[in-house]
Amino acid sequence: MARKRSTEQEHQLTVSDEAAAYIADALMQLALEFENTHYAQIRRHYETIAPGLVADPRQLDLFTQPAPHDPR
Repeated sequence: MARKRSTEQEHQLTVSDEAAAYIADALMQLALEFENTHYAQIRRHYETIAPGLVADPRQLDLFTQPAPHDPR
């Protein structure tokens, strides 16, 4: 039967600086790939949580509004 580590022992596990940087990079890449793959689902979920949430008027909406036209 496997024994569960105590909380005190869990905090004693360490990794090298290089390993910590590698793990952080790998997790960030995984998170970005997941977000890119499931963006529409994530956006729909947040829309159900806060429907009609008004975006910051200073933030440009690059996807739903036509680009501004310069009449010059």
